[in-house]
Amino acid sequence: MTRTPRELDQAEACVDAALAAVGPDVVLAAPLGIGKPIPLVNAFYRRAEQDPSISLTIITALSLERPKAKSDFEARLLEPFFERQFGTYEEPDYIRAEREDRVPDNIRIHEFYFRAGSMKRVPHAQRHYISTNYSFVARDAIDRGVNVLVQLVSEKTVDGKNMLSLSSNTDVTLDLLPMLAAKRASGEAVFTIAQVHDELPFMFRKAMVEPSTFDALLRNPKYNTTLFAPPNPPVSAIFAAIGFHVSSLIRDGGTLQIGIGSLGDAIVQACLVRHTDNAAYRHIAHDLGVDEELANRIGGLDRFDEGLFGSSEMFVNGFLHLLKAGILKRQVFDDTTLQRLLNRGQLSTCVDHQTLPALRDAGVIGRYLSPGDLEFLTRWGVLRADVQLQDGSLRIGDQRLSPDLDDPETRTALESGALGDRLRHGYVMHGGFFLGPNDFYQTLRSMTRQECEQIVMDGVRQINRLDAPELRRLQRLHARFINSAMMVTLGGAVISDGLENDQVISGVGGQYDFVAQAHELEGARSIICLRSTFGAGKSLRSNIVDSYGHATIPRHLKDIVVTEYGVADLRGKSDEEVSIALLGIADSRFQDALLESRKAAGKLRADFQLPQVFRNNTPERLRNNITEWRDKGVLPRFPFGTALTDEEVALADSLRDLKARTEHPLDLLRMLFRAITHDVDEEQAKPWLERLQLAHPDSPKELVLQQLLLQELEDRGYLRPM
Repeated sequence: MTRTPRELDQAEACVDAALAAVGPDVVLAAPLGIGKPIPLVNAFYRRAEQDPSISLTIITALSLERPKAKSDFEARLLEPFFERQFGTYEEPDYIRAEREDRVPDNIRIHEFYFRAGSMKRVPHAQRHYISTNYSFVARDAIDRGVNVLVQLVSEKTVDGKNMLSLSSNTDVTLDLLPMLAAKRASGEAVFTIAQVHDELPFMFRKAMVEPSTFDALLRNPKYNTTLFAPPNPPVSAIFAAIGFHVSSLIRDGGTLQIGIGSLGDAIVQACLVRHTDNAAYRHIAHDLGVDEELANRIGGLDRFDEGLFGSSEMFVNGFLHLLKAGILKRQVFDDTTLQRLLNRGQLSTCVDHQTLPALRDAGVIGRYLSPGDLEFLTRWGVLRADVQLQDGSLRIGDQRLSPDLDDPETRTALESGALGDRLRHGYVMHGGFFLGPNDFYQTLRSMTRQECEQIVMDGVRQINRLDAPELRRLQRLHARFINSAMMVTLGGAVISDGLENDQVISGVGGQYDFVAQAHELEGARSIICLRSTFGAGKSLRSNIVDSYGHATIPRHLKDIVVTEYGVADLRGKSDEEVSIALLGIADSRFQDALLESRKAAGKLRADFQLPQVFRNNTPERLRNNITEWRDKGVLPRFPFGTALTDEEVALADSLRDLKARTEHPLDLLRMLFRAITHDVDEEQAKPWLERLQLAHPDSPKELVLQQLLLQELEDRGYLRPM
């Protein structure tokens, strides 16, 4: 029997309804990222905070906070930007409670993924973190007794019917809903609530659900707070180089998985250059020392003529840029037979006179069209929807024909007026959740239904695993699963989610699943990316390490590792070969120490010498190579724009560099001497100083900062010297 959801307009009323349904022991599941209906979650948290008789467990991930300035001067620069960017965004109450170590005893917050580094040394978060694969989350949540599900949704009339969309977060919810239905069918109390948000993009296909999926619908304009939209980050020279090396490993006609942030943007930008300005791409490849033999064996340096298919737990902004550029265009179909014929080149996505014979030769349809054959042909767009079988005859408009495909009259009629234009229900993107800048959400909102249906949001198990092995193998040709790491050992183990002292930095997420999948799929590769060093000055260290007391990906699953200095192909290699390959992409300042350590461990022969070609892995060489192409506009610092004003970009860069100079006191003193011994144009400098409230310094510290800032702005060319 179809349920009619209760219509409510207050979050507190939803809490009342849930407590009446499931009792005082609430185990609440909420999506990660922007699919978390924060007004609802906060209402549950506040009720339990006020009433100790309620036991509340919250299971979620990626709880998003407004960024916080780390100093007074950062606040002067960034707070106006934060206000523009995040507006009325409401934070989860439990985050502040966790940070202040005041979560009541009757409340527990379990997260399976943190925003990177956000919960270091936060006791409640560290104690209650659940380490699990993303694809196991629904199972683990059920095992912990989830009885309340809350979800942010969008709403639209589709084909004359009111529908809801899980939108940004089909990931765990599509896996969890049937499990909750089974609990309900067995007599257990379950309550589900959807909060409608007017600005959340409406996604079609598998993201669409009936309103009756939920027990209650919360609608109230006051809850349409600003969607969390992380701005496009700048792409450093290091990430630009890493992204470029990765782009050479991507096979045309293949499959792509990437993540959010600078690395994902750098990979996409390099792919755009490869496709739209291939001559420049090859010049950059030469400058960066790309191994062309390796690139051509694994990926390629040519344009993306066949195009790519996106299969990524996170559908990020970069995929839309690939779609717009005509790179994300390889359609896949959820039919094993169709997909196999397409892969073999026996069928095209364009329907023509060869389509029916190809399907018949493959045994998909018979000589005499049956009702099942016709249903198949109309569903996939081979025949128009108005072609019918009636009383043993094939009807095409007013014509009544034999269903015999060998009948010349039938064949002529079908080919001349009954064929579709293209196969239907194909798609180019398979994702589980999305998160991105404001223009990303706006683009999704403005898409036509036909455009939007090229993107299929789905349950994470359908993406991160081989749930339908034969079909997924056919769809995910030459897959490249690209993930980032903090460190890699010289044995090939990957450290991505935590430290040796067991402090959790982020989470396993889908990384392990994608690495394992790369080893299961023919032609697939796992690509782990990391910057070669971390820190600066005296705290500088190598991210390629001899050994480490924690691993996210064990070394037996080693595959490809990329730093800004190149690519190490580790698959199937011996320990000595792995060590040599990783030393070749390490920062040259650390190569000797790492080399001696491996020799001492017996992993390298005593007389081994690292080839000279790898001895120039230096930041200076890299910076020079990238700067040349950045100046030409080929590898821009903000490839997809920025929400920062030009003034804010300049001030942020200047303050960052001033902070870096504090690591080198002599450099700072020299700069200060220069700053106080010459003048700048006060009128020209006025807007910059007013932006940071430094036009009239009221302390010696502000005066020094004012002078240093003016000197930095002059050095960068923003101010003219007097």
